[in-house]
Amino acid sequence: MKTALTTLNLLGCQIDIPATTSVAARNRHLQRSAEKAHQWLTDNPADVLLLPELSTLEYSNETFAKLDEVAEDDDGMSFQTWRSIAINHQCWVLYGYARRHDKETGIPAYSIATGIINPNGMLHGVYEKLHLAQFGASEEKDYFNVSGNQLMVFECNGFRLAPIICYDIRFAELASALVLQHKVDCILHTGAYARDPSFDSWHAFVKTRAMENQAYIVSLNRAGSNFGNSVFMPPWVDEAHPATHFATTEEQCLLLTLDRSAIDHARHEYHFLEDRLPSYNLPVVSRKQE
Repeated sequence: MKTALTTLNLLGCQIDIPATTSVAARNRHLQRSAEKAHQWLTDNPADVLLLPELSTLEYSNETFAKLDEVAEDDDGMSFQTWRSIAINHQCWVLYGYARRHDKETGIPAYSIATGIINPNGMLHGVYEKLHLAQFGASEEKDYFNVSGNQLMVFECNGFRLAPIICYDIRFAELASALVLQHKVDCILHTGAYARDPSFDSWHAFVKTRAMENQAYIVSLNRAGSNFGNSVFMPPWVDEAHPATHFATTEEQCLLLTLDRSAIDHARHEYHFLEDRLPSYNLPVVSRKQE
């Protein structure tokens, strides 16, 4: 039974992802992940199932060097696998994969993408990462040469949701555009955050984006000794309204609830959104000369 229109249940899955340097290894991982997701959703019925950035593949240079083999078209094995889950459990499914762009040209071209499947098993759309990371443990520009150029928004239980990917969270204008222009209630932020020098700064960006936009943010990492620490931020964070933290490194699925009243309360108590100026492109005035 689906939840009332004032709430939405989202199952965030911090999953472990093995080496996937071949199509066979990728497909075995997909099959195991789908089997686990089926059990998770059976135990915890949800309106939305969310998986991490590039949930189809290991996040490693060794795997990325094999993109000519393991990257996929939109109707590839990842879509076919998660389509069955969406239909069987009548939920939206968001999954990460390496998207091919070389079908017509034959020139190798790939992006980091999130596929969005609706409960009828149709591909609602594909969001491609806007900002490729080239710092710390990330060398994405060495392997991926296509960035996104559009946003994706979908509605479920009266909530408007939008995916973004990893590095995208560090650009305030993106989150603000989703909330102010496109009326998004929850940003579905997926990542592959390795424990490099930038790891400790990640949650600060997520908390800030949630509070300055007074919207929910699910920030979902993958599991593993070098990953973990996913987090769910409400639209206002304090001692009475804490963030929800996932396991430090272990695989874990958590059922998260979005509540319309929490958004309304935050925006009633704190007027950040209505107090914003239409533009901050204001003149700079020098001190008047005496």
